[in-house]
Amino acid sequence: MRFKDYYDVLGVEPGAGEAEIKTAYRRLARKFHPDVSKEEGAEEKFKAVNEAYEALRDPEKRTAYDQLRARGYRPGDEVQPPPGGFGGGHGGVDFEEIFAGGGNGGFSDFFQELFGRRRAGGFPGGPGGAPGGGARARGDGITRAKFAVPLESLYRTDPVRVSVAGRSLEVRIPKGIKPGQAIRLAGQGTGGGDLLLEIEYAAHPQFEVDGRNVIHVLSVAPWEAALGASISVPTLGGPVELKIPADSEAGRKLRLRGRGLPGAGSAAAGDQIVELEVLAPKANTDEEREAYQRLRDVFGDDWRRA
Repeated sequence: MRFKDYYDVLGVEPGAGEAEIKTAYRRLARKFHPDVSKEEGAEEKFKAVNEAYEALRDPEKRTAYDQLRARGYRPGDEVQPPPGGFGGGHGGVDFEEIFAGGGNGGFSDFFQELFGRRRAGGFPGGPGGAPGGGARARGDGITRAKFAVPLESLYRTDPVRVSVAGRSLEVRIPKGIKPGQAIRLAGQGTGGGDLLLEIEYAAHPQFEVDGRNVIHVLSVAPWEAALGASISVPTLGGPVELKIPADSEAGRKLRLRGRGLPGAGSAAAGDQIVELEVLAPKANTDEEREAYQRLRDVFGDDWRRA
């Protein structure tokens, strides 16, 4: 398998903080989203961006990746995994990563090999180095796995099909389940033991989660913010029309009640918070540049003090 530079994919430095990585991901995910992008190869770029963010957003995954990268691997280098898979060398992690809808989220062989089953032991050496490591067996008869669930599945509480422990299972997601909580499936683990699925929320290109609320950043044109508009916005349950009030400014937050994640039991569902981002379109033609010039003539320099 070939080494991937996830930092390069997101266009950030290896020392980038969590906020910088998240911002880069959101920008690129919107740019290459197959539903809106007309760029050649947008779908593959979108998948690459999702994979890179999935690797770097989680501190444990990022540590494991950085340890491998520190061995001198660069994009395109051939990487040979040691027997039993890569080892994190940090606490003997042996969770299997599972993604809804087939078990790997459409990620590359490199991602699956590195994160698909992390076990105790060391990374192999750099290019041409000797492999090392080994597996750490569990003595309690329980197969443990981390399960990254799409936000849409959490919203609808639909059954989700996953592949784990050599079999395909249909898992029903309880309402209101939170990251870190687990689902126990009796007799579905290795050797007939129980399977314990620890829930994670899968990264999403359009939404972030804040408790039960979901946050979506909506880009609007200056005239839409100034004059008001009705715009179709994505939600976990499908697109809805949102009225943008006149005289809106960047950073204004609008609320779609009940469009967040469901609460446990009789608890109310969260809301979707739509945060406005005012963007000025590029002037690519003489007509568009003239339009900006007319705006400049009308508003002058006093608009900053308005």
